[in-house]
Amino acid sequence: MVVLHEKAFVGNHLLEVELHDDLSYVLRYGELVEYRDHRRRVRGRSRPYQFRSVEQLRYDFERDVRDAQGS
Repeated sequence: MVVLHEKAFVGNHLLEVELHDDLSYVLRYGELVEYRDHRRRVRGRSRPYQFRSVEQLRYDFERDVRDAQGS
């Protein structure tokens, strides 16, 4: 079941956050950054992501968004 689902425009990019009660998740910042159920994709490069906590997920996602914006 979806616990949280939000969409908003941040500048020219769509920010989407979706969390489920089974701890599955999607965090997306346009086409630049996407975290989805133990996978992380930044600027088209995908690799595994080890989920530790919602707080750590948010921190890692925000860091990757900042880095992607600066590139």
